[in-house]
Amino acid sequence: MTTLAGKTLFITGASRGIGLAIGLRAARDGANVVIAAKSDVPNPKLPGTIHSAAAAIEAAGGTALALRLDVRDADDIARAVAAAAARFGGIDILVNNASAIWLADTPGTPVKRFDLMHQVNTRGTFLMTQACLPWLERAANPHVLMLAPPLNMAPRWFAAHTAYTIAKYGMSQCVLGMSAEFVARGIAVNALWPRTVIATAAVAMLGDTVQPEHCRKPEIVADAAHWLLTQPARNCTGRFAIDEDVLRESGLSDFEHYAVQPGAALLPDLFLD
Repeated sequence: MTTLAGKTLFITGASRGIGLAIGLRAARDGANVVIAAKSDVPNPKLPGTIHSAAAAIEAAGGTALALRLDVRDADDIARAVAAAAARFGGIDILVNNASAIWLADTPGTPVKRFDLMHQVNTRGTFLMTQACLPWLERAANPHVLMLAPPLNMAPRWFAAHTAYTIAKYGMSQCVLGMSAEFVARGIAVNALWPRTVIATAAVAMLGDTVQPEHCRKPEIVADAAHWLLTQPARNCTGRFAIDEDVLRESGLSDFEHYAVQPGAALLPDLFLD
């Protein structure tokens, strides 16, 4: 399979950035895309809402459903999944993209930030996958994709931001466990992570040391996600994939057009220097 035409993707955190880019790539195939995020009204600090994202999906050739969703709320998740399945007749693919970030050391991490990251990243990913499971089991080529890094227990990945790393690795551990748990059901569960920093609103959280011109566009992650999500689920699961590596596997070797400023030095991602 090389297309997502007719498939239904449920993407969390899809009002902007990587989540929206994945949705737009699927829309170009003619997919149904559920835009699930908290941003339902304009925010002067953050671009995009579920409604503007849905309009972009429709303009790209897909069919969109905008749903306000807080992945910390189990009842909200149940309602959103039911609404998506009712609208499109099922769910083929779940993309767990929603994530909270707070890059600070232990003294600099307030309890509300610690709780937010764990509720959104680890708990939200677990609950979303759990809720979508009955529909994924009915799908012809079901996939779950987490935007999560490879697991690496080297102390340097924890030292500067222990709370964030634990929360993000929680998503990765969901891949580790669920890929083994669901293999007999034919449901693929994979992780995808960028080789370089991606130019999204989250870059602002990295401080003045990161400038957009040293980043890549979200489209590189979206193209890598598209390739993974079109693979036979039974033969492509349990992977901790890096965007560049996936695209090389798909036959692409020129990544320059993904750069915000072609020719500029690129910054390695937080977990991949």
